[in-house]
Amino acid sequence: MRIFALAAQIAVALTIFNVWMIRFSQPSPWRGGDAQTMKEEFAVYGLSPVILYTVGVAKLLLASLLLAGVLLPNLTAPAAFGLGAFMLGAVAFHFKAGDPITKSLPAGTLLVLCILVGVLS
Repeated sequence: MRIFALAAQIAVALTIFNVWMIRFSQPSPWRGGDAQTMKEEFAVYGLSPVILYTVGVAKLLLASLLLAGVLLPNLTAPAAFGLGAFMLGAVAFHFKAGDPITKSLPAGTLLVLCILVGVLS
């Protein structure tokens, strides 16, 4: 089970880096409403650019802590639960925007993985 938790920990962190650093300005079928970029998605949710960048920095910090948790296990649970809270918020914003449930699947999957990583760490 520890191997699964470690793989999930790394996968969650790398996914966050991919979404926020590589795919930030690229279209994705998972974006809220008709948004094509992260900036447009946050606008769909009625959130300001300040919130966008604050959330981004927080998620990247927590993803970094998840990776650091590979060597410093005491960091893993707090980072996983922190990211899980953001994923819960993402699912809620998809529902608020009236998105089909399929658009919530990536955030929902990451939420479940964050909970498992936090509990198993």
